[in-house]
Amino acid sequence: MEFKNELINWYSVKKRELPWRGTNNPYYIWLSEIILQQTQIKQGLPYYEEFVTQYPTIFDLSNASETSILKLWQGLGYYSRARNLHAAAKYIVNELKGEFPNNYKDLLKLKGVGDYTASAIASIAFNEIAAVVDGNVYRVLSRYFGIKTAINSTSGIKEFKDLATSLIDKEQPATYNQAIMEFGALQCKPKNPDCKTCPLKDSCVALEKDLIGELPLKLKKTKVTTKYFNFMVCIDSHKQTLIEKRTHKGIWHNLYQFPLIESDKSLTSEEFHLLNTKNTFLETIEFDYSLYNEIDIVHKLSHQHLHTKFWIIETNSAPEGAISIDSLTEYPVPALINDFIIRFKF
Repeated sequence: MEFKNELINWYSVKKRELPWRGTNNPYYIWLSEIILQQTQIKQGLPYYEEFVTQYPTIFDLSNASETSILKLWQGLGYYSRARNLHAAAKYIVNELKGEFPNNYKDLLKLKGVGDYTASAIASIAFNEIAAVVDGNVYRVLSRYFGIKTAINSTSGIKEFKDLATSLIDKEQPATYNQAIMEFGALQCKPKNPDCKTCPLKDSCVALEKDLIGELPLKLKKTKVTTKYFNFMVCIDSHKQTLIEKRTHKGIWHNLYQFPLIESDKSLTSEEFHLLNTKNTFLETIEFDYSLYNEIDIVHKLSHQHLHTKFWIIETNSAPEGAISIDSLTEYPVPALINDFIIRFKF
């Protein structure tokens, strides 16, 4: 039986019932695809359901504030996805009069939409013959055909896209695309795939040549950098604290955090005391301080490891701009800050 037919037959039996699979509404499909970038379904599903509830149409999403969208996204990571989602919604509403782009080429014009996402939406919502290539597809194709080209190389990206395009079922592109992605997620898993029950086992090159654990190949990752963060958690006698918005480009753009000092190493209490506190709120107040965590909390991002200390700053009166501690939960914050707020309990 042909490769594509095997996958579609497997999918008809094994596919998971997911809310975005019961519709061809491009808004819901787009929403699911953006949420599931870099995110497993079990983590992304509650976020999808909450977004659909709060923003049932593209107009609702466009009219929402960025702060409320980031707050809803909190904990999902890669926050640029949420900002791009909002920007694309505004573009569709304001420039396209609310009409969702209905083809691969026009979908690529949306902020945050690349080849994979445009192919997924075009095929699933509009039945366009546009082959998807995501992590699951790379894994299935590299193993089945025994391809040793690095999937994150320029030549590899082109090779796998061309191969995927040649294999897609032209009669039912939506079903085929979902089938191969689901197959990679459930059957041809990254680790310990169940090759004994695989419908493709008799013709899989990686299985035949004992390459399952080696494929797909990937070029070396970008070097991970280490940073040292010192968050200053102000608490005054009026139950107020200070937060700031991260307006510069980089991680956590437009999220909120406690005032931050970066250092070139993990600081002791004595070293923190000796810090030059000019240009921070500390130069304007009298305060006592204590260290919340003696051991650094290490927060791992894709290209950065943040070694973090939280310094508790106690003062009689916080500087101008302080907010009520009770209102902290209204602001979108990174997971690192949110975890601290939950643990510290103020």
